[in-house]
Amino acid sequence: MPRQIPYIIANEGCERFSFYGMRNILTPFLISTLLMFLPEADRAGEAKHIFHTFVIGVYFFPLLGGWIADRFFGKYNTVFWMSLIYCAGHACLAAFDDNLNGFYFGLFLIALGSGGIKPLVASFVGDQFDQTNKHRAKQVFDAFYWMINFGSFFASLLMPYFLKSYGPSVAFGIPGILMFIATFIFWLGKRKYVHVPPAPANPHSFMRVSRTALLAHKPGSTRWGLGIASVGAVGALISLAMSPSWGFVISACTALVLVIAFGGWGTSIQLERARGSHPDEAVDGVRAVLRILIVFALVTPFWSLFDQKASTWIVQANSMVQPTFNFFGSDFKFLPAQMQALNPLLVMILIPFNNMVLFPAIARMGIEVTALRRMTAGIVFTALAWVVIGMIQSQMDGGTPTSMMWQILPYAILTMGEVLVSATGLEFAYSQAPPSMKGTIMSLWYLAVTVGSLWVLIVNKSVKNDAVVGYISESGIGVIAFQMYFFAAFALVAAIIFGWYATRYRMTNNYRV
Repeated sequence: MPRQIPYIIANEGCERFSFYGMRNILTPFLISTLLMFLPEADRAGEAKHIFHTFVIGVYFFPLLGGWIADRFFGKYNTVFWMSLIYCAGHACLAAFDDNLNGFYFGLFLIALGSGGIKPLVASFVGDQFDQTNKHRAKQVFDAFYWMINFGSFFASLLMPYFLKSYGPSVAFGIPGILMFIATFIFWLGKRKYVHVPPAPANPHSFMRVSRTALLAHKPGSTRWGLGIASVGAVGALISLAMSPSWGFVISACTALVLVIAFGGWGTSIQLERARGSHPDEAVDGVRAVLRILIVFALVTPFWSLFDQKASTWIVQANSMVQPTFNFFGSDFKFLPAQMQALNPLLVMILIPFNNMVLFPAIARMGIEVTALRRMTAGIVFTALAWVVIGMIQSQMDGGTPTSMMWQILPYAILTMGEVLVSATGLEFAYSQAPPSMKGTIMSLWYLAVTVGSLWVLIVNKSVKNDAVVGYISESGIGVIAFQMYFFAAFALVAAIIFGWYATRYRMTNNYRV
């Protein structure tokens, strides 16, 4: 096991405490404090919109961080300097807890810093391994993900209490201190890391090969691929033009999705035309990336459902009966935001359980537990969690007082889905990425989270339409419950398509020699 790994793991634990510490109190803080100028009925909806817009930023900026690291400064330097921006963002949240513009600027800095380092820390872990010890990589990626949830657990448990008891300055300041500690720990290991230098300007890069393929003429053939890519570009312009009515975030993200989806589709159709102008290795690398992007696209519904535990599920918990426990003669009331501590706690239990008990038992039955099979099952579990949470909402809509403890079951099912999809996806993304595109591919993995939150914003925007609300009313189901069942069906359809594509995907091995 590489001796430098503990520095990266400890850095990740502190950084995840800082991130989840502020993220998990963001929705209740917005509803109870910062958005008090809005009518009470509008606060929850606006808080969800701000939360998912922030999440979109966090998972969009990995594109920038991955590109800067791969082309200019390398992973270590990019992570270190982005971490300092991250610290500045936390300072703004603590200082401007009563100033809307100052607080939003802090959220922007955190999105930039957190997003900028997000694809790099995971791929930096992979850089510490080569062909001689790659069998240890899965254990470290699992430990890496376990540490993420170790930090998240204590943040989810403690920060809602600090917010209620000591106010937002303290509650947002503590995560800032932890982020500074994370940066310091990462710096301490500087001389021990394996530093893979940034790739020089490549005449056979992904974008240049794709451009050659799209523009190349072939005698007797039309350029269908270029036409498809052009449709995506036109659709992107139309989406941007709809910004006044859709909102800038929805329009911009939709435009990006259209460009990537139609551009990738068109490139795949004409990719063979790039042979001769570029080496076969470069063309095959583009083909590999396009195949990986299909996997990432099919994972986006999972992220739509998973990230709403910090928005939709908290809003539901606010309307539930808060349980009271007696500890050493004192009553302790469990806060709605603290329910999120269940997720990382269950992750820390399920990762070792799956690796030491469940997966070996399935293997003894003669079934190979591949990465894509785990991810397929994970999306199914996530859909089932939303069926259960929808049933709870329907019970509440019927007027039945419901304890927050009923959320334990959907949290447990959702967490099993997360372990099977998210923890597996980190190692899958690194192992499948061509050597010169590790940071970029990891950033595209995180971009899937941005698209997941985009679906949430689109659905939330749609239910504000009178025609849609009228249709839901005729169904006899409440609006929130209807959305929950819709997202469950959305994920289930994605799981079926994902499982079918998994049977056609050919795994590769791109660890360092």
